[in-house]
Amino acid sequence: MDLFQWLTQTQFGEFILTMLVSMIPVVELRGGIPFGVAAGLPVWAAWLAAVIGNLIPVPFIIVYIRRIFQWMRKRMPKLNSMVDWLEKKAHLKGQKVTRYKYLGLAIFVAIPLPGTGAWTGALAAAFLDMPLRKAIPSVVAGVLVAGTVISLLAFGVVSLV
Repeated sequence: MDLFQWLTQTQFGEFILTMLVSMIPVVELRGGIPFGVAAGLPVWAAWLAAVIGNLIPVPFIIVYIRRIFQWMRKRMPKLNSMVDWLEKKAHLKGQKVTRYKYLGLAIFVAIPLPGTGAWTGALAAAFLDMPLRKAIPSVVAGVLVAGTVISLLAFGVVSLV
């Protein structure tokens, strides 16, 4: 049975929900993969849904986040402190990435710890003025590695025991 048949015949809703959970900042695929498995998806399907969901916002963040922040500052001045915090976080994380550029971005996103996922990596890429066509492959590589690490840690080790 191929992926399309599997999705249409079994757990399409759970697959989509796992994608949506993985699109949420902070949760990302680190929470999406366990969520998908808990919802009844096989680990490979949860991994795939989480990776896809985690990557969907990335190009939009890289291209539009600075404009969104400018718009928020003009239209919603009460949120300036939140925008300042997000910009500061992006600059601080960007300092870790700057030395190794695209490889650094991939490694940064691949580390499965809070504050190092695709959202933060995309923010750092945007504030470091990395071109989209060069930043995307780095973020994708990091997400693939992080998803694999999370899957192995959460379910590979459990199945070995």
